[in-house]
Amino acid sequence: MEKERRPKNIFVQGPISPESIAKSIANHGSKTDIGGHSIFLGQVRADAKAEGNVIAIDYSAYEAMALEKAFEIREAVFAKYPLNCMHIYHSLGEVKVGELCLFVFTSSKHRKAAMDACDELVERIKAELPVWGKEILDTQGHVWKLNT
Repeated sequence: MEKERRPKNIFVQGPISPESIAKSIANHGSKTDIGGHSIFLGQVRADAKAEGNVIAIDYSAYEAMALEKAFEIREAVFAKYPLNCMHIYHSLGEVKVGELCLFVFTSSKHRKAAMDACDELVERIKAELPVWGKEILDTQGHVWKLNT
């Protein structure tokens, strides 16, 4: 009997730590049927805006809807590519410039499937997930981030 797949919590409060990324990578060392991994790390940039310089992004989400949408994206990408593993983590709350806010990790027998799946996941997450970023500025103001 196949185990029913359910939405996983992809959200992390605050920045994604390099230690958690290293641990995730290390956990795959025992999976000897994997030949390639692809990783995307999204980092907050210090963009200069007309209103001021970005010093952080405060991420918020409609969590229930976002988790359902992430699950839908995850299942579609699993169906399209021959993947062994897939991990998605997205920050909520404040993430300062230079810190990580998105971690997408795909694994497969061969590198091309892992790379293509990772690319598609990142593009779909940015376009479809109901997550919003309020860019905090050094002028005490803020502007809403547009995903591009």
